[in-house]
Amino acid sequence: MIVPSIDLMNGRAVQLEQGRDLRIDAGDPRPIAERFALVGEIAVVDLDAALGRGANDAAIRDLLRIADCRVGGGIRDAETALRWLDLGATKVVLGTAARPEVLSRLPRERVIAALDAREGEVVVEGWTKGAGVRVEERMRELAPYVGGFLVTTVEREGRMVGVDLERARALRDAAGDAKLTFAGGVRDAGEIAALDDMGVDAQIGMALYSGRFTLADALLASLRSDRPDGLIPTVVCDERGVALGLCWSSPESLRLALDERRGVYHSRARGLWRKGETSGAVQELLRVDLDCDRDALRFTVRQRGPGFCHLDTRTCWGEDRGLGALARRLAQPPETLDTNSYTARLLREPGLLEAKIREEADELCRAESADDTTHEAADVLYFALVRLAQRGAALADVERELARRARRVTRRRGDAKPAFTQDTP
Repeated sequence: MIVPSIDLMNGRAVQLEQGRDLRIDAGDPRPIAERFALVGEIAVVDLDAALGRGANDAAIRDLLRIADCRVGGGIRDAETALRWLDLGATKVVLGTAARPEVLSRLPRERVIAALDAREGEVVVEGWTKGAGVRVEERMRELAPYVGGFLVTTVEREGRMVGVDLERARALRDAAGDAKLTFAGGVRDAGEIAALDDMGVDAQIGMALYSGRFTLADALLASLRSDRPDGLIPTVVCDERGVALGLCWSSPESLRLALDERRGVYHSRARGLWRKGETSGAVQELLRVDLDCDRDALRFTVRQRGPGFCHLDTRTCWGEDRGLGALARRLAQPPETLDTNSYTARLLREPGLLEAKIREEADELCRAESADDTTHEAADVLYFALVRLAQRGAALADVERELARRARRVTRRRGDAKPAFTQDTP
């Protein structure tokens, strides 16, 4: 699919032609990342670090908190690559440092080797010098060490003159089981669809920034429908992946959903349908994903109001349950809580919640049977969720933090603090 690119210089998002001439200064990269994140992973390229004239570390850290990012540009050693992986990068992209002795120290599935090529020859030193080796040869050399390749056709980069699809097909075959991302020259969404059909992702910069086509254009070009009306089934899920219901999307509704970042669908009875426009049960659109066959969509949304269903239930299959449902109940405004409830008491009595968290954590540590452990763990989770609600944090925030930590490659010992290793009477 499409991999939107954010190229950074002096903390700003830019687009260069042929890697030299500034064509577009798009400004603050953060709102751009918020928009690009709607369609999945984005590529972040530190041009200053690549050119050896500084770095954009602070900006990249901000982008990692906003979106799933593959990070590249100026990564010249394994230590720098590991640092970005530990900070939450989904993948790292290495250019001249993509050598076996460096790559062998990194997790293969999270490494992309960037190969810049002019007329099929690898070029280095800012695209000024031929390396005397064909792209396919370098791919065969690096294939055991990387999970993907980013191949940029230098002669087309930033010029939107079209993609060499036959060349892309040959490189896909050369990549073997590694995923190929192709960059350079994409001029319309149809080319993205053609690359997607052959299993190749397209990294896009200039065409998006210049308005040649939109994110919606890219998604629509790859979608297929077997219905006479061309509608696409759309599974709507919340931030935790719980299905809320099934809707339909049309080209118009998908464009509006991405433009407005809200749940917009096509009602077979009423036409265009902005969810919650009359009921107040609006949805903030967080992400759109295509399924493996490109004939269905998944909308990930933040649901507001009473719920998704017209019957005022959370889902079209009734109320949901589990931690998500409990967290939402606890997050209600304090004034709406039953004053006689235990949650209300925890929130109004200073120190009680902290004491209960310590008490229940200790009882969980002492539990021995499976039943007792289950009971005490439920207590700990309840009090932790109350604390989250009290501080204005959400369970989805915790899950995102755990996902970020799961991307760490460098593992810490995790020893307990001395105060918690001493036996208590």
